Amino acid sequence: MKRIVLFASGSGSNVENIVHYFRNNSNVTVATVLTNKSNAKVLERCNQLNINALHFNRTAFYDSDLVLDILKTIQPDLIILAGFLWKIPEKLIQNFPKKILNIHPALLPKYGGKGMYGMFVHQAIKDNNEVESGITIHYVNENYDEGAIIYQAKTAISDEDDATAIAKKVQLLEYEHFPRIIEQVLLAQ
Repeated sequence: MKRIVLFASGSGSNVENIVHYFRNNSNVTVATVLTNKSNAKVLERCNQLNINALHFNRTAFYDSDLVLDILKTIQPDLIILAGFLWKIPEKLIQNFPKKILNIHPALLPKYGGKGMYGMFVHQAIKDNNEVESGITIHYVNENYDEGAIIYQAKTAISDEDDATAIAKKVQLLEYEHFPRIIEQVLLAQ
């Protein structure tokens, strides 16, 4: 049985999509969901989905081994960042090499880095009159959005698309591709 741990900071729509994707898969289980926000909607979603979820604070993540110890206990085959906004500490990267995946709402290397998340990305794409956007699924390293790229998918952007319309197009790509790519990476291990 392959075990995945999901990290999220917000509403958890990608978490819910991933949980549903693997729900009837006897070879993969979502072991737990971890969030850095005590009021994140992902906690409500996990409750409704009957998935274990834990909240941690900045001290537990960066200044202690609490989160690392939880992960060592679970021994996940993959750690998935599904809308998680904090930089992953080096100790987690060192303990789980090539086992932490992130999804970014743009075609890296464009529109990546600190502060480039969510609507900030989509607005920057609109402001720069890009003709396409998309998603990038990549391994996590010590720098924001610079890990090896696993997969990218594109969508066309029209002049009429505002940042909200771009976000919706990109979210559809996330839902379609993220769980499938997670499964492919698990199978390749």
